[in-house]
Formats: sequence, C-alpha cells, structure tokens
Amino acid sequence: MKASDLMVKCLESEGIEYIFGVPGEENADFMISLEESKSIRFILTRHEQGAAFMAEIYGRLTGTPACCLGTLGPGATNLITGVADANMDRAPMLVLTGQGSTLRLHKESHQIMDVVKMFEPVTKWAETVIHPDTIPEIIRKAVRIARSEKPGAVLIELPEDVAERETDSLPMKPIRFRRPIASKEMVSATAERIRAARRPLIIAGNGCVRKRASEHLRELVDLTGIGVLNTFMAKGAIDPASPQSLFTIGLGSKDIGTCAIDAADLVITIGFDMVEYHPQLWNPEGDKSIIHVDFIPSEIDRSYHPEIELLGDVADNLSALVEEFKSDALPQFDLKQQVSTRADMQREFEEHKDDTTVGLIKPQKVLHDVQQVYGKDGLLLSDVGAHKMWIARHYHCETPNGCLIPNGFCSMGFALPGAIAASLVEPDRKIIGICGDAGFLMNVQEMETARRLNCNMTIMVWEDKEYGLIAWKQWAHFGRHTDLSFGNPDWGKLAEAFDWDYQFVNDSSKLLDAIKQADSCRGPSLVVVSIDYGENKKLTERMGQMICPI
Repeated sequence: MKASDLMVKCLESEGIEYIFGVPGEENADFMISLEESKSIRFILTRHEQGAAFMAEIYGRLTGTPACCLGTLGPGATNLITGVADANMDRAPMLVLTGQGSTLRLHKESHQIMDVVKMFEPVTKWAETVIHPDTIPEIIRKAVRIARSEKPGAVLIELPEDVAERETDSLPMKPIRFRRPIASKEMVSATAERIRAARRPLIIAGNGCVRKRASEHLRELVDLTGIGVLNTFMAKGAIDPASPQSLFTIGLGSKDIGTCAIDAADLVITIGFDMVEYHPQLWNPEGDKSIIHVDFIPSEIDRSYHPEIELLGDVADNLSALVEEFKSDALPQFDLKQQVSTRADMQREFEEHKDDTTVGLIKPQKVLHDVQQVYGKDGLLLSDVGAHKMWIARHYHCETPNGCLIPNGFCSMGFALPGAIAASLVEPDRKIIGICGDAGFLMNVQEMETARRLNCNMTIMVWEDKEYGLIAWKQWAHFGRHTDLSFGNPDWGKLAEAFDWDYQFVNDSSKLLDAIKQADSCRGPSLVVVSIDYGENKKLTERMGQMICPI
C-alpha cells in the first residue's frame, strides 16, 4: 500500500476520530487516502489556528488525541499558536504537517523551512517520516507520548515524496499501560504529615479534572473537611456547593482565597502545574510546607520546594489516601479561616445578581445569569481577555471540565473554534463560549465552519471596544493606559452574513431570557453584551486594600 494509506490505517487503529485542518499540495496524497477512511472524520476549517484549537478541546474533553493538519510553510506556522496552547495546557494532540520532497530539504526551495525544529519547543516530540516502513512505529510512539502524563502535542511531518511510496508495513496494535502509583509507605507518610497539620489546605490543579481524580478528591475532602482552592483550569474538580469549596485562585493580585493560603500551615497541591498560578504569588517567602501530589516530580523553584512528593496516578494515590484516613480516627483541624473565606466569596457572588442596570451590564451579573443555564452540566469555554478574569473568579461549574480556560500559553482566539469542537464531541450538551470583542474577531472566520456543521452552541461577546485586559493591567501598574481602542462590525449584519441567530443585550433584566433563548436555538447563536468594565478598577482597588484576618 502507499505510505499515506498506511498512515491513515495507523491512525484508525489508534482510535483517532477527528482531523481538523486546511490541506495543501504537499499533503494531497494523505488527503486522498483519508477519503477512504470509514472511522476518521475530516473537518475542513477556515484557518489552521482554528484547527489546532479544535483539536485541543477534543483532547481536553476526551483525554485522547485528535489531529490538526496543515501543509508546509505557512500552513505549519499558522498551526503553531494553537499547538503551543494545547501543549502548555496538557491536551493530547497529534499535529500532522506536509513537507516538500526530501530531494529539496537541504537547500533553498519554495516554502521549505525546518518545521520539526520550529515545533520542538511547543511539543513533547517532533519527527519527520523519512522512510514509509517507520510509519507504524512513529504513529504508535506519537500517540503514546501525547497521551502519557502529562499529555501534550506531538508533531509528525510527512514529506510529499515519502507519502507516495509503497510499503509492506502494517499498523501496530495499541497496547495501553497502567500508570504507576506511590508505595504504601509514601502514602502513609503523606497521611501522617497531613494529620500533623493544624490548618491544611488543598490547591487543586489541572490534573484534578480527570474524572477519576475528581471523584477521589471529592471523597478525600468530604472525609477530612480540608478546604480546596481550585486553579482556573481545575474548575469543577470539586462541587462549588461543597462546604469545602473555597472557589478559585489565580489572579495576580491578593484575593480572598489567598488569605486561606496565608493562614495554612500545610499546602497540599494536587495535579498542580506551575504555569497555572506561580508559587511566587502565593508563597513569596518560600516558607510554606508543601506536599506535591502529581503524576510527575515537581518543577524546581525557590517558592515551590515540597517536603513530600507523592508521585504516580493521581486518582489512585488519592484513593489510597482516603483509605489511610478511613483506617484511623480523623484529625481535628482548625479550619475556621477557611469557613470565613468561603462565606466572604459567597457574599461577593451575590452582590450584583439582582442588578437591573440598563446600558452597560456588570460582569458579575452576566456570569450569575450564565451560571443559571450552564453551571450544572453545561460547558463554558472562556477566551483570553478581561472577561477571563471575571469567569475565573465568578463562574462555577459542578462537573470536571465544565469550564475550559486557557491558562498556560493563554492564547486569544480560543473560544469560538473550541466551542465548535465541543459541539462535535458532545452534541447534546449545553455549550457556550465567552469572548471579548478582540478575541472573537481573531478567529471570526470559523463562524462559517460552525454554520456548515450546524453546531448547537452559543458564543457570547463582551463588547467594550478595546483590549480590555491590557487596559486593566496598564491602569493597575501606571494609573493610566495607552490607546487600546478599536471599532467593531455591525454584529447583526455579521451574524446575518454567516446565518447565525443573533441578540444584542444592554438591559440586565433581559439578559437571562436572552441566554435561555440562545441556548434553545438550533444551530449557532451569537449574543453580544455591552459590558461594564468599570468594575475592573473597583475590583483591583478592593484587592489592593485587602487585609487578611489573623
């Protein structure tokens, strides 16, 4: 068979369901081979960056990789932002790029560039197929690396002359391995250290949103009563209705949740990635006692120097800790400050829920109403911008992966293509993407993809007509900001051009009905909200005046 046929068969044997992308001349053989596949669906996108974001969301929701595809040169460079985002946010992904003939890779030639070297910093592994007989091994290795903790992106480059060669090789059968767990002695030592604490606290990170890890985390905190702060990317790891939920940390400023960290005499991080919330922000003196529970050893950092590292499968290790605490009398912790933290945050959430302002709508009110529709078992995808900070602080979901926020590489343009992929993975789920007007327009061309696929999803745009997060940060640092304003299209005409349902809302009292109407619409729906970002300064000022109770 042809090498390109073999590659498709290898991807089929790995259970690949989707390839998102924009083909080119140099991967034409692969695309013709892909047409014969009965199990892999190719989704044509309007830009390679959108394809990469779609593959990322598939990986984050399922735990298994999808593929994003581009040709050589500009096709590959267009992929790289979304690939970097997936890799840093721990989403399994295969990146498939074409390449010119191996006969011209050594010299100056049309669109030729070293794609493998370019992708090495943003992938776990990157490789070129030099000989067709190696394809089964390369695909098997790529999928194993992409799926292995911690997951990430892998690049496979297929030159056009290799793709058309004949080969007698056959796909390799995937054999999965079970992740190791910590020894009983390490689990016992960890439990003993926790028992010795007076005010232990858990920081739940990205590794906790795997379903089994979340289940055992909830069991552990129900049993011990220890409070949990989740990072942006660990929303839903613990039910926000739980008395142990202290909600979200991760803003760069002092917040109510960081008071709980200040009061803690032991911080237990579980599935925590340093890119989520750097320890310098919550342990500036490097004097906190830390237990690191994760799949891999901790990063070396002066502000993050764990005294115990409980390594291996997070779910299994949490289950073992639960058994340790069940086997003996439960410790008596002093958790009064954590109870206070939860109560203080709940008051913040309630403050503007009944707001009836006309003109500009407060972010807190928007998220309260969005949560009424999507918070239980829906899915919210946040783009990057000022709205992301408000979503992180004020939106809560009951299920792991119920709120997807990019918080490692933090690329704008994420939510619209991400919502498209989510609607393919879970077509019956309530799905909403929230964007700023800047981020939405960065991948606005994917509105056509959403319409073509008839995706059932809502995109909400918070309109402020400027780069709001940059303005917020410049104001906080300098007391003013540079000119960051821009114009916007006529949203109604834009929606009409792409055949989307459309609503504009600037009346707080009508917002909830608009959200419900958009959710009930079949196909894609656009809701534009005139947002009151005057609340940004008020929040910063309030945080700047915050004094934690002793």
